[in-house]
Amino acid sequence: MFMKEVKFVDIGEGITEGHLIKWLAADGSEVKEDQPLAQIETDKAVVNVPSPNSGIIKIAVKENADVHINEVLAYIGSKDELESLQSNQKSNISAPSMQTAELPEKPATQQIAEQKAVMANQQIQVIATPFVRKLARDMNVDILKVHGSGQNGRVLESDIRNFAASANQQVAQQAAVTKTIENQISSASNAKQIENAEQIERIPLTQTRKAIARNMEESWKIPRAVHMDLIDATALYNIVSREKNRFLTQFNAKLTFLPFIIKATVEALIENPRFNASYDAAAQEMIIKKYYNIGIAAEASDGLKVIVLKDCDKKSIKQLAQEIQELHNKLNNNTITMQEMKGNTFTITSIGSLGGGFLSVAMINPPDVAILAVHFIKDTPVAIDGKVEVRKVLPISITFDHRAVDGADAVKFGNAIKAYLEDPDFLEIL
Repeated sequence: MFMKEVKFVDIGEGITEGHLIKWLAADGSEVKEDQPLAQIETDKAVVNVPSPNSGIIKIAVKENADVHINEVLAYIGSKDELESLQSNQKSNISAPSMQTAELPEKPATQQIAEQKAVMANQQIQVIATPFVRKLARDMNVDILKVHGSGQNGRVLESDIRNFAASANQQVAQQAAVTKTIENQISSASNAKQIENAEQIERIPLTQTRKAIARNMEESWKIPRAVHMDLIDATALYNIVSREKNRFLTQFNAKLTFLPFIIKATVEALIENPRFNASYDAAAQEMIIKKYYNIGIAAEASDGLKVIVLKDCDKKSIKQLAQEIQELHNKLNNNTITMQEMKGNTFTITSIGSLGGGFLSVAMINPPDVAILAVHFIKDTPVAIDGKVEVRKVLPISITFDHRAVDGADAVKFGNAIKAYLEDPDFLEIL
């Protein structure tokens, strides 16, 4: 048997670190090849680390530790191999280091000559005896700054001593003022900290929240603009109300407005391909994608995540409803895979599902060119043919990368979504 290292391998998507949540095998126990050994929380999901071979496991990293790509988490081998490894590690720790620091290179002769020339030039500008110059050096006084009171501006011994005394007094006064201010700030801060000590809680960010923070920082760099509109969703509301019981009993799926919104968005993306794209800033190119993977912002226990529905142009409303439900269940159970959370070409965030918000500006999900935010459908008085009627109104907003598309493009894209949702009979249900 040959001992092997268990490493946190590179799983792509730019992930560089993770958090070791739990060991699934006990230290010193027998494990089988491909057996799940540990659970690591990454930016997007919890992944299992498999055993590279069969043998005894020696754990190197404890639970609740942050780990980096290619870091060794454990060793798998025979009892003799692991004992030999432990003995070698102890020997390496006790062995003294034989490395010596390199001596800095001496200044070049030319540099020394130049420094002497500068010093000589400065001395010529000041009239003073060698004794006075030495006194200035001993008292750390820059003789160039001293005003000479002697004949023709000659710097005298008294000038040096007076300058030094004045400088020391200024330093002492400034230090006293600084100390007073620091004491006042410290006293106020300490008093406030003591007062609020029991009312403060520090919570370390999870890997998910760290990823969200990094993603939002990248998103904020995008020069964005927003297009907003109101959609008459009365017909859509009626279809969902009519079909939701049948979906639940016949297809075991919960029917919401979201599958219709996804389908309408895909049709609009086909008509407006510049929104199903990403922007390559380095090459200054648009990357138009001919496939339609829709990312859905989903709320999880540890923060917002994006689940991705693949090839939405080839799926019906029923298939989308079933897949949304399946992915949400996986997300809540921590069984969702990285493959199910990457590869989006466009993102939708359903703010209305939380029951609040009239209009908002969503953050673009890099590298997407835009994001669609759909809000809460509510009864709203609308003027139709000169009469006021109460209709189901759906507010939407499209945040877009203004480097890639213009406002006129966003209006056309929004109008296409609006047209499909206001006449949803065009969308394939089954």
